[in-house]
Amino acid sequence: MKKIILLILFVTTVSFDSQKEDAYDVGEYFKFRIHYGIVNAGYATLEVKDAILNNKKTFHVVGKGYTTGMSRFFFKVDDLYESYIDKETGNPYRFVRKINEGGYTKNQEGFFNQTTNRILVKDYKHKNEKTIVIPKNAQDILSTFYYLRNFPSIDKIKPGESVAIDMFFDDEATKFKMKFIGHEDITTKFGVVSTMVFRPLVQSGRVFKEQESLTVWISDDDNKIPLRIRASLAVGSIKADLDEFRGLKNQFKIKNNNGQ
Repeated sequence: MKKIILLILFVTTVSFDSQKEDAYDVGEYFKFRIHYGIVNAGYATLEVKDAILNNKKTFHVVGKGYTTGMSRFFFKVDDLYESYIDKETGNPYRFVRKINEGGYTKNQEGFFNQTTNRILVKDYKHKNEKTIVIPKNAQDILSTFYYLRNFPSIDKIKPGESVAIDMFFDDEATKFKMKFIGHEDITTKFGVVSTMVFRPLVQSGRVFKEQESLTVWISDDDNKIPLRIRASLAVGSIKADLDEFRGLKNQFKIKNNNGQ
């Protein structure tokens, strides 16, 4: 159960948009239902708000995750991720990470200097701070999702090809890479939806069973919505499905509505 919410936020970074028009706007909201095996383990949400930061217009993105029911009794998760993203460049100015996963906690803020390619990380739990050099246009874990939804020419990617991006996470910059598998129609609670299937490359070992243990299905339309996530863990498996949404900027293309 540990890292369930981090998993949701991490794998949603494979969403893209092949149009010049932004794939999202203020008011967009996603809610995911998370299953650990056959157990309804919890939920994760993503919401886009409006904010002014340092006299700049930004998207204030808020991600939350929590366990429910018996899962919360056995393993309590309360996670909060925030990112302030420049509306013009798509680059982040600030991130917030406050998590509690079965007693494992973090309380950090990061302040990006996109001019000098550095980030100031303040750790409130350990009462320290440090400045770290990062690659140009590096993203935080939450802003990566929205940055890649506006990624150009992803519609031209071929099965077997990969996309990589520089992402700052856990006090270091890493190259996050994902491989395109192909197209597939899947049945969701909203109907049958055409999707693009990606497989993020993750580190095998303590959490994930293999390097390619994750599979993500995103809507093959202008929104590039993450619809389904599956992962084989070192112990058990996890699945997340989009359970609720609102405020989409573009039309959500559904092949049928399951008779509704």
